[in-house]
Amino acid sequence: MHNAQQLPLPKAILWDMDGTLIDQTAAIIRAYCDVIQAMGGGTPDADVIRRSLGGPMASTMALFIDEAQLDEASKRFRQRFPEIMFDGLIILAGGLDLIESADKARIPQVIFTNKHGDTARKVSKYCGFEKYIPTCIGNTDTDWHKPQAELTRYVLDQIEASAEGACIIGDSPTDIETAHTADLPCYCIATGAHSIEELLAAGAEAAFSSLVDLKAAFAL
Repeated sequence: MHNAQQLPLPKAILWDMDGTLIDQTAAIIRAYCDVIQAMGGGTPDADVIRRSLGGPMASTMALFIDEAQLDEASKRFRQRFPEIMFDGLIILAGGLDLIESADKARIPQVIFTNKHGDTARKVSKYCGFEKYIPTCIGNTDTDWHKPQAELTRYVLDQIEASAEGACIIGDSPTDIETAHTADLPCYCIATGAHSIEELLAAGAEAAFSSLVDLKAAFAL
């Protein structure tokens, strides 16, 4: 942790999913590789895929697939990923504990992600998040995606929370941009593709090695 001070207890928590609450990277990369190779895009570099995650799926696909084929590639990904999405899924350390503690403290929580909405909700249920965070909003559920402020405001409305005192917990520069576009702080964990140093350099208000450390900073 690079911010030794305690963090204020948030009045609402907006959770990212991939790289923050779960590590589903193995299945995600496999699905991208399967689709890209099947469409003649060659063998993609797994690390390039990994570091691009957090934005819309089409943005990652566009690194390997021509624009004219993007719709077809995205359709194929949505067909392929659900077939393998629980293979190798990891619930990241401290996630359920922090979620449960926030719930006991009556802090409104919501998951919002650029993952496809139906898929995100299946993952949330599978991992046990849904018990404490019934609202999970993903890509195609609205006309917006991260980092658009309209999405963040919509998400806050869904849990009847004010932006004042709310925070975003994420793992990527996309999450930081999402927070700052809506005037929220972003507390990051380096469990995705980015280090604590990279996250702080990107503007995170605080960055930690895990959700266990973030929970301690909240004194929850």
